[in-house]
Amino acid sequence: MAGQAGHEPEASRGAHSAQGTQGSRSTHAGHAGHEPAVSPVALWGAMLILYLVWGSTYLFIAISVQTIPPFVMASVRFLISGGILLGWIALRQRGALRSLTRRELRDSAIVGALLLGGGMGLVAWGELTAPSSIAALLIAMMPVWVALLGRIFLGERLPWITAAGIALGFAGVVILVWPGDLSTAGAEPAAIGALILSPICWATGSLYAAHRARLPRNPSLATSLQMLFGSLTLAVMALLTGELVGFDPASISTASAISFVYLTLVGSLIAYSAFVWLLRVAPLPLVATYAYVNPAVAVVLGALVLDETLTPRALLAGGIIVAAVAIIVTTRGRLRGRRIVHQDEEPASIDDAPRPANQALPVDAEA
Repeated sequence: MAGQAGHEPEASRGAHSAQGTQGSRSTHAGHAGHEPAVSPVALWGAMLILYLVWGSTYLFIAISVQTIPPFVMASVRFLISGGILLGWIALRQRGALRSLTRRELRDSAIVGALLLGGGMGLVAWGELTAPSSIAALLIAMMPVWVALLGRIFLGERLPWITAAGIALGFAGVVILVWPGDLSTAGAEPAAIGALILSPICWATGSLYAAHRARLPRNPSLATSLQMLFGSLTLAVMALLTGELVGFDPASISTASAISFVYLTLVGSLIAYSAFVWLLRVAPLPLVATYAYVNPAVAVVLGALVLDETLTPRALLAGGIIVAAVAIIVTTRGRLRGRRIVHQDEEPASIDDAPRPANQALPVDAEA
């Protein structure tokens, strides 16, 4: 998405990721001997940013699309975020731009289109009629899709506990979207379909970035390019769906404008910075907890701010989905061990720490 909806593009694995030559990463315990101790206040402050900011992006997307067409909103959001990030890189790390290759640009465009066009764009479009809390619960399925698609297309190991988590997650989705529940009564079937398809696009882009793509080794550069290419994809989607016809920027409400600024600056840039820092200093199992905390935050905010109501059936379904995600994230984290990212490496892939679909790149993230 995110992250998210808010949920940002997948951080790159570098030029050697596809060939498996990136090299092994040391354990977190080994890392502790080379890095200064991290303040618990700073660590949990950054985690709180991930929990609250990426969890709140569903709410602010819902408010933004009240008066801003969804694809237009997302396109301009990532154009600004990506432009700011790329400008910072141009000023501070010019060598990263000079080393770009055509392959890196092409793969950045593919990943950006999947994560931001398919992932983020469909979240925003789905929230035109679907409650933000329902969107958050459906997008929370992203780690489930990563595990399933990784098994189908990459032959990744799928322990029985992970398979059970996948089955549990799909059971939760069926309970959530089954006709007749008041929680989803106002949502159009197409909106529910878009919110189911969104994490599939996000998982596909994440797996491609982690296992097939050749992306810039500088994670900020990879993120900025994915944002900009994603913005272009979203602009095309806006044109194809006729969003620009009759759209008057003067009709944008104050609430939508404030929400847009929040998503652009806080959701995409501040939370992204906290995410990348945490990947370097914190155990990945801890960082990955936002994958199942964010939906809970989104549900609470939707109820408090937008007066969204979840029926007992929807709450049961949400609990099942969150439990499934927790099982999968915990199991995969234990299999891969606690890894850290060195200063000359890019952040770990979605396989190691799930991005929120609402934050398109970490930046939701993926939101």
